[in-house]
Amino acid sequence: MFEKLHDIERRYEEINERLMNPQVVSDNKLYRELMREHKQLSPIVEAFRAYAKAKAEMEEAREMMDAGGLDRDFRVVVEEQYTESQAAMERLTDELRVLLLPRDPNDDRNVIVEIRGGAGGEEAALFAGSLLRMYTMYAESRRWKCEMLSANQTELGGYKEVSLLIEGDGAYSRMKYESGVHRVQRVPDTESSGRIHTSTVTVAVLPEAEEVELEINPGDLQIDTYRAGGAGGQHVNKTESAIRITHLPTGLVVECQDERSQHKNKERAMKILRSRLYDRMLEEQNAQIAADRRSQVGSGDRSERIRTYNFPQGRVSDHRINLTLYKLEQVLNGDMDELIDALITFYQAEKLKAGGEVS
Repeated sequence: MFEKLHDIERRYEEINERLMNPQVVSDNKLYRELMREHKQLSPIVEAFRAYAKAKAEMEEAREMMDAGGLDRDFRVVVEEQYTESQAAMERLTDELRVLLLPRDPNDDRNVIVEIRGGAGGEEAALFAGSLLRMYTMYAESRRWKCEMLSANQTELGGYKEVSLLIEGDGAYSRMKYESGVHRVQRVPDTESSGRIHTSTVTVAVLPEAEEVELEINPGDLQIDTYRAGGAGGQHVNKTESAIRITHLPTGLVVECQDERSQHKNKERAMKILRSRLYDRMLEEQNAQIAADRRSQVGSGDRSERIRTYNFPQGRVSDHRINLTLYKLEQVLNGDMDELIDALITFYQAEKLKAGGEVS
């Protein structure tokens, strides 16, 4: 592991030097690639240097204790330094093992979050709106940028389906754990007898695909225009601004009618289609590597129920890690870090168990 860390530190210094070269700075593509690698290596190098410092302090303290001749008070100080440095080394070793785990190549990407009401009719659609609000507030708390891509709203203000683009540092690395079936248990406003209903909402988190990575043959697309429908507004049903794109080889269909501009709707629909195709490509690749599947974070079946939101008890339960938090209101208001941090810790531990020692 430490030989690998020395190699990483040398690469880090090499990148630092190259980033000061005016020719590199003027090459936008190369500069962005080096900056991305620099950002990925920085936490590893910082932890490694902190480890080296702690090791040097521990060895210095041990040499002083072995040499003897220390008065009692100073020896106590040296012994404390030795103990603290040793503890720091152990903590930093664990941290470095995690940092050296194979990275998900999509972790630095923006994401498209697709939310769909499942079982439960209007109540499911209303909870889809609650999840949309939760993710939007969480993104705001992390200073990520949100943009609504498409929405199919119901008369009561819920969503049959809605797509949201989230742009920001590490968006996919944290949001990827939200893919799956979310179950809600509560008494609907329309329920006069006070019975608790159970509804479901499905969430898909797709890494945003760049055009250079996924070329789509225009001949594979069937593009239809139609008049926008939905709630009120003078513009509705006046012009054929809504877009439906069908990817013929896969049968994937994307619709977008939020914008008055047909061009804007087409642009948004293509962004969604590109990410869905990219996600499908990743799933096919993962299926071919069945032996590594257990160590893949977030590669589980999306049909699996991942979380329950129980309103009568005010609790949120994540079934993947058997975690229950009695802070439902806070979570739905975007306070999701405790949940997501616990998931990250769990899957990192699973990867360490699956991979053993970091080579």
